[in-house]
Amino acid sequence: MARTIAQRELRNDNARVIEKVAAGESFVVTRNGVPVAELSPIRASRRTFVPKAELVVLAAAGPHIDASLFRADTDRIIDQEL
Repeated sequence: MARTIAQRELRNDNARVIEKVAAGESFVVTRNGVPVAELSPIRASRRTFVPKAELVVLAAAGPHIDASLFRADTDRIIDQEL
């Protein structure tokens, strides 16, 4: 649940508030008692790096693809004259 703080508190205690946001806390900022903004941590939706060991496990769990059969299928489907 987001904690409500006044704009003045955000201005005066900016470093402390940002530290709490970085630690996972959310805030609703008010001006004259009216909510005007939300401060919340950024949640990464996708990873930018996948460890090699994890890829190896995923590849091993996937279906086996026979390279020669795959090549034969693509040669049959794709116009080789292009």
